[in-house]
Formats: sequence, structure tokens, C-alpha cells
Amino acid sequence: MKDKVNPVYLERVKQLSTDEAERILSRMGGKLPKRFIKEKLTQEEALALQLEIEEEQLQEWREKMTKLREEDEKREKKKKD
Repeated sequence: MKDKVNPVYLERVKQLSTDEAERILSRMGGKLPKRFIKEKLTQEEALALQLEIEEEQLQEWREKMTKLREEDEKREKKKKD
């Protein structure tokens, strides 16, 4: 788990509504909720870390989907040939 909070994500957290913040907090997984509950992190820090994690996961998912689409296109092309 990252110990330093990216200031870019802290700024994004400041712009969240209460509802948006609650939704993000509800998606926390792993050690992050425990660190937050034990007050080792402020709510803003926990939210910033969660946003960063989700953005990284989204980027990984996009890369995997791109590879899958490319593989599908190659298979389709081979079927046509």
C-alpha cells in the first residue's frame, strides 16, 4: 500500500460531494479500510488513495480489453481468409 498520497488526488477529493465520497469509501478494499478505521489515515487521504487505486485498475482493465479486442479481430480475420 502506498504511504504517500498523491496531491492531485487530494485535490480531486476536495471537489467530491458527500454522496460521491461515501460511494468511494464503500468501495475500499484490502488494508485501506483498516488503516482508515484505525485513524492512520484521514478520510481525505483514504479517498485519495482509493481514487488512485481505482484509476490504476481502470487503466489495467482498458489495456486488457484492448488486447482481447485485437485478438478477436485477428481470429475473425483468420476465419475470413
